[in-house]
Amino acid sequence: MASRKVPGGYLIKLDLKTDGHVHTTLCRHASGSMEEYVKAAIQRGLERLFFLEHLEVGINYFERTWLNPGDFDRYFAEGNRLREKYGDKLFIGLGVETGYNPERHREILEKLAEYPWDRIAVSYHFMRIGDRHYNLVSRKPYNLEVLGRAGVAKVVSAYFDTLLEAVRTVPAQVVCHLDAVLRYHPQIRLERGHYLRIEMILAAMVERGMALEVNVSGCRMRGAPFPALDIIEAAVRRDIPLAVGSDAHRPEDVGQFGMLAEVFGESSVKLDG
Repeated sequence: MASRKVPGGYLIKLDLKTDGHVHTTLCRHASGSMEEYVKAAIQRGLERLFFLEHLEVGINYFERTWLNPGDFDRYFAEGNRLREKYGDKLFIGLGVETGYNPERHREILEKLAEYPWDRIAVSYHFMRIGDRHYNLVSRKPYNLEVLGRAGVAKVVSAYFDTLLEAVRTVPAQVVCHLDAVLRYHPQIRLERGHYLRIEMILAAMVERGMALEVNVSGCRMRGAPFPALDIIEAAVRRDIPLAVGSDAHRPEDVGQFGMLAEVFGESSVKLDG
């Protein structure tokens, strides 16, 4: 367990024996089998691993980057096989990263009721503009150009408004990469109005008993996790628990948490026990 003091005497506690967010080839934009991720977690000395595969409903996008019902059946079949094979070495959680669509929230809830998830996480990836959806966290020019023309500040505000609705609607335990919206756009800046919306999201998370994900993929992309440290500290002041996840899309990225020590400052992070 890594910990760090924040202003006001609060303590950030991070469970570095759990990787709470990994993917597989089933989502069509990752590499590696489920077993390769499990083996990587064991090799890194982890005690718990949560797969969080993508669920999206009603998205009109040029490519599918999420699982269909048949994929989820295979996901659980393989996950249960791996539990039997490696269960004495690693807890293997079968979870879902629920991509919110405000126009299809009832169908999302119906889909979530179909499987015995070990963890339900919520995120917001796709915004509709006209008759198409665009990926809010993509680096593809196709997405960045259209979303940029819609107005960066406006899109970011809409993202946080919709994420707030998602937190109030989806029966999730974790909120994923809270501030990753337009992470590849050169004009991305969070303004005062955006921070007010983040405060509303955090307040709703307290009411719903949700944890905040510390998504380590941000360390590789921007030198800091998603969300940024000031948002993590705001969550800690509200007693919101933290869940560390690598968001690994390759087996070699499982449990790669060493960068967190650099972000928090080597002198302020220690390992307990």
